Amino acid sequence: MNRVYVCSCFGITETQVKEHAAAGACTPRQIASVSKAGTDCGSCVRRIQSLLGRGGCPRRELLDQGAPALMELDATESTAPPALRNAA
Repeated sequence: MNRVYVCSCFGITETQVKEHAAAGACTPRQIASVSKAGTDCGSCVRRIQSLLGRGGCPRRELLDQGAPALMELDATESTAPPALRNAA
């Protein structure tokens, strides 16, 4: 099996990032909330952004209405590191 690691710090693969994106993650912050990718050294954040692409968020309408795009965010938002909670 060929694994392309996006986040070496937490062993997160490109496939895992794509799976989280398919489940509704639209931003690197949301990927971080469900996988920790990008929360240590931060060198993978640009790669995560490129995997997510621009626009095309399958749950953008929910976000626009103020609803959470990912159910996991409800539970992890308060436990995320302060830098992630305050990031835009």
